[in-house]
Amino acid sequence: MKTIVVAVDFSNATTGVLAMASQLATAFSARLRLFHVVEPEPSYTAYGFTPDEFPALHAYQEEAKRRASGKLDALLESVKPRVTDAACQIAEGSPLHSLLDYVKEVGADFVVLGSHGHGAIASLLLGSVAEGMVRKATVPTLIVPAGPE
Repeated sequence: MKTIVVAVDFSNATTGVLAMASQLATAFSARLRLFHVVEPEPSYTAYGFTPDEFPALHAYQEEAKRRASGKLDALLESVKPRVTDAACQIAEGSPLHSLLDYVKEVGADFVVLGSHGHGAIASLLLGSVAEGMVRKATVPTLIVPAGPE
């Protein structure tokens, strides 16, 4: 195991996911790559508009990326004392597809992510990155259950 990608979403699952990934990276002297996905800005073209006509939404998207970057940097600093080769990356898009693409891009051979346990109805309506990774991952994937709320 040389490169571990850890998907973080800043939920109550993040602490356990990061702890497990850090332990694995330390045990195997592996590189650790923290990864977060920001949902894409809504498409305005379907309605005949441009992003310039909705500056508040564009500003919100930029703020979301800025905050996510700050949180991800803080998580990275928290693992650096234990994992010498750690880095982070933010993407914008579909969480599942972005994660699958990033795993290929960095040549990861292991993925760690969390499960929220929203239930069957929520998973059907919202989808589940964890379920998608189990079905579509090309490398071993560890799903860490979320901690208490």
